[in-house]
Amino acid sequence: MDRETVIYSDESLLNSPITLTNCDREPIHIPGSVQPYGFLLCLQPETRRVVHASENTLALIGVPAENLIGHGLDKVLGAATIAEIEELLPTLTEAARLLGARLDAVAERPFYKIILHRYDGLLWLEFEPVAETAVSAVDLPSLNLALGQMLGASSVAEFCQLAVEQVRDITGFDRVLMYKFAEDASGEVVAEAKRDDLEPFMGLHYPATDIPQQARAMYLKNWLRFIPNVSYEPAKLVPVLHPTAHRPPDMTYAVLRSVSPIHLEYMRNMGVAATMTISIIQEGVLWGLITCHHMTPRLVSYELRELCLFLGKTFSALLKTKQQQDEQAYRLHIRDTQVRIFELVGQHSNFVEGLYQRMPTIRDAFNCGGAAICFEGDIISLGTTPTKEQIQGLINWLKVNVKEDVFYTDSYVKHNPEGLAIRGVASGFIAISLAQEAGDYIIWFRPEQIQTVTWAGQTQKAEVLQDGQLKLSPRQSFEAWAQTVVNTSASWLPMEVEAAKEIRLHLSDVRLKVFNELQTRAASLVRLNSELERSNDELDSFAYVASHDLKEPLRGIHNYSIFLLEDYAEKLDSEGVGRLQTLVRLSQRMESLLESLLQLSRVGRQEANIEETNVQELVEDLVDLLHPRFEQTRTQVTIVDALPTFRCDAVRVREVFNNLLTNAMRYSNQPEKQIRIGLAAEGVRGPRGSGGRDDFHVFYVQDEGIGIDPRHHESIFRIFKRLHPQEKYGGGTGAGLAIARKMVEKQDGEIWVESVLGQGATFYFSISKHL
Repeated sequence: MDRETVIYSDESLLNSPITLTNCDREPIHIPGSVQPYGFLLCLQPETRRVVHASENTLALIGVPAENLIGHGLDKVLGAATIAEIEELLPTLTEAARLLGARLDAVAERPFYKIILHRYDGLLWLEFEPVAETAVSAVDLPSLNLALGQMLGASSVAEFCQLAVEQVRDITGFDRVLMYKFAEDASGEVVAEAKRDDLEPFMGLHYPATDIPQQARAMYLKNWLRFIPNVSYEPAKLVPVLHPTAHRPPDMTYAVLRSVSPIHLEYMRNMGVAATMTISIIQEGVLWGLITCHHMTPRLVSYELRELCLFLGKTFSALLKTKQQQDEQAYRLHIRDTQVRIFELVGQHSNFVEGLYQRMPTIRDAFNCGGAAICFEGDIISLGTTPTKEQIQGLINWLKVNVKEDVFYTDSYVKHNPEGLAIRGVASGFIAISLAQEAGDYIIWFRPEQIQTVTWAGQTQKAEVLQDGQLKLSPRQSFEAWAQTVVNTSASWLPMEVEAAKEIRLHLSDVRLKVFNELQTRAASLVRLNSELERSNDELDSFAYVASHDLKEPLRGIHNYSIFLLEDYAEKLDSEGVGRLQTLVRLSQRMESLLESLLQLSRVGRQEANIEETNVQELVEDLVDLLHPRFEQTRTQVTIVDALPTFRCDAVRVREVFNNLLTNAMRYSNQPEKQIRIGLAAEGVRGPRGSGGRDDFHVFYVQDEGIGIDPRHHESIFRIFKRLHPQEKYGGGTGAGLAIARKMVEKQDGEIWVESVLGQGATFYFSISKHL
């Protein structure tokens, strides 16, 4: 084997087809050819003589490449331009410099842009023709506005979207994508700006193999790659090999570098004719790419490409800040949700109820599909979860195989093959143990990743080439990616794992505190209940005795006042008669108040008489009894829903309906009054949480009357509370709603009102189903 073959063992790849099996070894940095839209000259730094020229110089400027080798730049450029280049050469690095010049030594003297850099022991001069793109000028005010919008982006998603929109505005490409790499080097389209008639690629995923390692290394070195026509025929270098290194020159930083034929084939399969890619680099790591597509060949000027590169580098510099904003926002969400859940837990005697009965629930602690609370043999599911039988199977596996207090995975199948049955909703999960004894857990579930992805290109089908190889396309890449992430959910973030540990510790503290409190309070609870019952009995007895015993002397005052009016009215002046009449009226008022107090005390003293009650018949009988008063006041009563039959205190339920109906009739100034009775919707709950139709029936009485100001919604249920003068709306003592509240509370329910002044009122009351 000769020396050249030994040193340049990969040269065979330049002359053999590139396939999926060898693309990871393709020497893309030394292709030995250029894209033919421009031409290349490489100079020996010391002699300034041409040592490489692309073979397309004959087609572009009429000079064969062989005639340029060994000569100076005077074969192409005039003395003034050569002098400008000489001034730049001492400062050249791999970073490109731009110079505009006419080719004075060429007959037609076309105008080219010269891109200069120094690398691999050579001076590189790349000649690009002046671009004729529709977008040719830089709008600085618009650019300033664009940068301001990017700076103001409140999230990474918004930041990415603004970036692709700005690049598309600058270049005029048909489609611009933001492509983000995952930890496993696969990628996802996270932002897109496109022509309206193009198929969307948003959310599309690629496997890591779509961008080989050597290509990623090139993206880290050279931030921008441009292909104005993917159907080009490469123009080889003359000569192909480096003058000293026995291999083609390293074209890592060359703008005209020819690209991998497998990538060109990929672009053609997508229907793309021109493309540009800008690297997004964060702390030396390739975070993603801004990828531009055009459906026809498109030559974008070097200046506009540099402007896009400036946006890409600006994006890269700001990305960390936007990520920190996203992380902080999610961290605050987790923290705020935790605090609110902990508050709810503290408000319930059974802390488990605080985890799911009110919003937010324990499911809302993280971004997940669903959650399960497994406690003392019960399983409470929230959101999208496996079945209770499947959750019990998971619990059994945890009890046997997991000793940690907090366990998490993004692929349950890797630990237990039975996870295949639940991968659609629970490929991954976090489980926290709630007790020393195994079996009590809170588990958060995440679905299989491919279950959450929808790709737009479902109509594309696999194609097979004649040699039996699979034709590259976005659809095939998506399927290849899906095969690598099957049985896998989105990963759990470190902050989520830490939050799960905090939730476990807090709930453990709550359980310990509850246990200690139960021990210290158990001894005194019976005594306190006994004292409370005795106190309530004494209070009810006092109210009963006071109201009953006071009625007799009050009745005497009332009767003697009437006797005085009847026997001595002629002997008294008008003022005396008026005072006696006031005394009669006030004694009548006092008797009504005492009667209401007596009735209230009776409600407290008497035990509820619970029996099976048909509430529909009960209300119909009551409406029929009140019909003469309804007819007199032109009141129409409608029972909207079929009312249930269940166990309750029929007498007290009837009294509550009677009070609410008479109030609805009384407190209305409408000529035609409408009252509706019904069963409240499932989501209606009282101030203390009763309702929802699970454990309570919630009834309502709705009117179109004068309404109640919200600031009085609580006070109207106090004894003797009236919002209007005694003489308005038919009088009354103001005790009816207080009595109704006590009757409802005796049946484990509550009563409340929803109303706005002048817009009617809806009174709700709940009765427990478990009396």
